[in-house]
Amino acid sequence: MKSHEQIETKIESTLHSRRDFFKLGALALATSLSESAFATTWADMAPKRSLSLYNIHTGEQLNTVFWAEGIYQPDALAQINYLLRDYRTGDILQIDTGLLDLLSALSVTLDTNAQFHVISGYRSPATNAMLNKSSHGVAKHSLHMDGLAIDIRMPNRDLSDVHRAALALKGGGVGFYPVLDFVHVDVGRIRTW
Repeated sequence: MKSHEQIETKIESTLHSRRDFFKLGALALATSLSESAFATTWADMAPKRSLSLYNIHTGEQLNTVFWAEGIYQPDALAQINYLLRDYRTGDILQIDTGLLDLLSALSVTLDTNAQFHVISGYRSPATNAMLNKSSHGVAKHSLHMDGLAIDIRMPNRDLSDVHRAALALKGGGVGFYPVLDFVHVDVGRIRTW
């Protein structure tokens, strides 16, 4: 019986590049996984995962490998948590690693290493309450408050392409806000708006 590693090596040798392998894997995930299986299966597929982020409110940027050699990298996670903090209050929360895996899969699906421009990452309860009062589009208990959601755009990709790719991954909720120029993705239950 062949080992898991031998099978992966055989598959990889038949494809033109590692990037093709991961893009194919991300697309397969989009068509075959339930929301609960997404993060686990994606985690098993990729030997390393990275993110490139730009916080539009603070101007901070980060390019980091957050998962390698079978584990999440604590220093990289801390840097991501800081960049995705509530910029209004300075509060920091641990961002769910499933959300990071979803963003990494989205980057692969879009075939880009470009930065995700972050409109909103973590939101403190105080910030969320303030936004909820001033906008009908903000949930009273937003998944942003739990580190399970992010609002993004990619300057080198059409917003509708980002939206379609996020929908195809079926990793959680996807909201499309073309007037505000962002896509919301989360790792809650699968739903769209």
